[in-house]
Amino acid sequence: MNFEFSDDEKQFIRDVADFLRENHDPQVMDLHRENLAQLVDTPARRAFMRKLAERGWLGITWPAEYGGQDGKGFYEYLLNELLSGVGAPQLGKGTGVVGKTLIRVGSPKLKAEFLPKILAAEIEFALGYTEPSAGSDAAAMRLKAERSGDGWLLNGQKTFTTSAHFADWYWVGARTDPQAPKHHGITLFLLPMNHPGLTIQPMYTIGGERTNAVFFDNVFVHDDYRVGELGKGFQYIAEALDIERFGMFTFSPVRGRTEALCDFVRSTRRDGKPLKDDPLARQRVAQLATECEVARLLGVRFVDAALNSERTPTAEASAYKLYATEYSRRLADATMDLVGPGGQLTRECADAPMEGRPCGSYVLTLLETIGGGTSEIQRNIIATRKLGLPRNF
Repeated sequence: MNFEFSDDEKQFIRDVADFLRENHDPQVMDLHRENLAQLVDTPARRAFMRKLAERGWLGITWPAEYGGQDGKGFYEYLLNELLSGVGAPQLGKGTGVVGKTLIRVGSPKLKAEFLPKILAAEIEFALGYTEPSAGSDAAAMRLKAERSGDGWLLNGQKTFTTSAHFADWYWVGARTDPQAPKHHGITLFLLPMNHPGLTIQPMYTIGGERTNAVFFDNVFVHDDYRVGELGKGFQYIAEALDIERFGMFTFSPVRGRTEALCDFVRSTRRDGKPLKDDPLARQRVAQLATECEVARLLGVRFVDAALNSERTPTAEASAYKLYATEYSRRLADATMDLVGPGGQLTRECADAPMEGRPCGSYVLTLLETIGGGTSEIQRNIIATRKLGLPRNF
């Protein structure tokens, strides 16, 4: 694996860096924002995404026939890292999960209706997988979809849908064949979020982030808005989750937090002595810096596997997601320990150490080990698909 950037990649990095300097906007960029912390949906955020669209950066890896650039996935990886490095909005569900799945299995009608809007940043999506009785096990979903004329009637509930309160369309999985085995009989649909049969109720997480419970009451979806083949929804979801697990958790914010902790230890005095001279502090920071580099290289390995293999790099995606999110949590724990009692102060407090970042990180990093599939799910994927262990052990 070549870890050096090519001349074209270096030029792309310079182009994106110039763009971010020219379009700096504190309304949409927040260096303290954690990976799973959402930016509030505002006109400023949507305007920023339209500027990205105008540069052609929302469809870098899409085929040219659908308006993309036929670019390598590494450019998408670089773009997401550069965006997250300044706390800016990232590419999101439309260009990743939704767009790439539609390109692969969507009907001509769905491609014509949605792909141009995604590339123009005109549309937002919410993903409807998780249910109260299913948790991280998407194959256990029970949202019922029954045939009704030329479409389907959906009844049931989804939970922890993060974007439901502002999204335009719902990308939702439902069980169309209750008699089929667990991993079959699930179908994907697209439906408008303003459908009168949908009820959206807020659910706030421990870190104050809003997710939603969504209730379906005889929600009719025309069969034209069925995605791909009937009963193959779980396969599509599983493949798209590999994209989401990597795209939703970028490395740049974690590296920024690691560097901020190093700066704090380097510049702080405790009991009249420099904290950097404390052997325990030095040991802990050195260990964290080493683990940070491991997380970065696991991410690069995933990108390399995606570029150089015809298969979906499922195990590599899970390995990166598991290690990086658990490292992020260890980093948050260590930061609270090294900062001391002041680490409990939030960013609203003028005297908060490290501008109050330790407190926010400590709370939100727990969510990182859950969103996109819990750490337990990632371990199971690695065990069965990488190590070849049996499912029942």
